[in-house]
Amino acid sequence: MGRPPRTKALSTKRRKRDKIGAMALLDWIGSDHDLRLDGAGVRLRPPKSVDYAEWSVLRAASRHFLQPWEPTWPADDLTRPAFRRRLAAYAHDMERGLAYPFLIFRDDNVMVGGITLSNIRRGVAQMGSIGYWVGEPHTRQGHTAAAVRAVTRFAFQRLGLHRIEAACIPTNEGSRAVLARAGFRQEGMAMAYLRINGVWRDHLLFGLVSPGDGRLEDVSV
Repeated sequence: MGRPPRTKALSTKRRKRDKIGAMALLDWIGSDHDLRLDGAGVRLRPPKSVDYAEWSVLRAASRHFLQPWEPTWPADDLTRPAFRRRLAAYAHDMERGLAYPFLIFRDDNVMVGGITLSNIRRGVAQMGSIGYWVGEPHTRQGHTAAAVRAVTRFAFQRLGLHRIEAACIPTNEGSRAVLARAGFRQEGMAMAYLRINGVWRDHLLFGLVSPGDGRLEDVSV
């Protein structure tokens, strides 16, 4: 027996939306365009090998500030070979549409941090997750919130995603404020959600739905 007509129609619609989103992205990052995003006072682009020196200096200077909120750093995390491995993993994920990493620069081309749209799921989900870091000298200047807004626009308008998720440790007041300014809503808490700095930590969960998507249009029962 075939699937019910409504289910088949919805499946066809989702495949068409995936194809349109992929074609739009390929056109956008073609020979006439680089993958670059602009925000209020910031510019974002994927990491390159020439970024190693500035990236490693900023991360090293911010180690004690960042480590309480991140997974444990490998012993060789700031070495050039480790950075090359990062770039290879980034290229693999971008080629397959699984993740899009960006470095964040001020308008004067000073690197201030990084942000990644990852865990992209298509099909009935059409969603991804966002994570970010900012160097200690550049906190509380609005750069991270501007980058989050730029990446969410990219996710909704260029990739055609429906929903973006984020999570942070409850005591990370700075990250909570960033997500609130970017329009995310707190939706709940996940116990022992991620292993951060060697410890399984509870996380607050946040979500943002594309303003152009109808919430009931694609629901089937």
